[in-house]
Amino acid sequence: MLTTCLMRRRFAARTALFGMVAIVAGCSPGADLQPLTPYDPNQYKLGVDDQIRVITYGQDQLTSDFRVDSNGKIAFPLTGALQAEGLTTAQFAAEIAAALEKARMVREPHVSVEVTSYRLVSILGEVARPGQYPYQPFMTMLTAVAAAGGFTYRALEQRAYVVRQEGDHTVVGRLAPHDYVKPGDVIKIYERHF
Repeated sequence: MLTTCLMRRRFAARTALFGMVAIVAGCSPGADLQPLTPYDPNQYKLGVDDQIRVITYGQDQLTSDFRVDSNGKIAFPLTGALQAEGLTTAQFAAEIAAALEKARMVREPHVSVEVTSYRLVSILGEVARPGQYPYQPFMTMLTAVAAAGGFTYRALEQRAYVVRQEGDHTVVGRLAPHDYVKPGDVIKIYERHF
């Protein structure tokens, strides 16, 4: 009889403890945010402030470095401003080749485009050195935090708040440590409450 009573008390205490843990976890920062649609770094699209190198084979005067301007364009010689934002490097190379052919400047142009410098990622909150850091291909939340000097001792390491540009609109959501970061993301590392 005494053993049954003790077991009931222990069960009630454990249930109350698990209930309190669930309540506290539900109140932790970022718990109410939805995860963002996963970003695929293999489908990288050019954006404002990306630095690119355009190589036109056999045409050294048409091989140079460019920056995608605030309108999402680059001023390419002989063709004028070309839209680069929102295109993959292969799509943009095809656009340059088509523009050169249309302008009748180069017969059968062979063009390639590579990114030489990506947009910055901003990291705020509980990291050693908050600030802006260059995006690196296949960067995750953890590698972005590592670039910022690592977590502080107060950091909530399980998730982060992120503001991301998706086309012409801005989305807000949650990142897990293994999720890929997108160039231009603004990431906030939360302070844990306990």
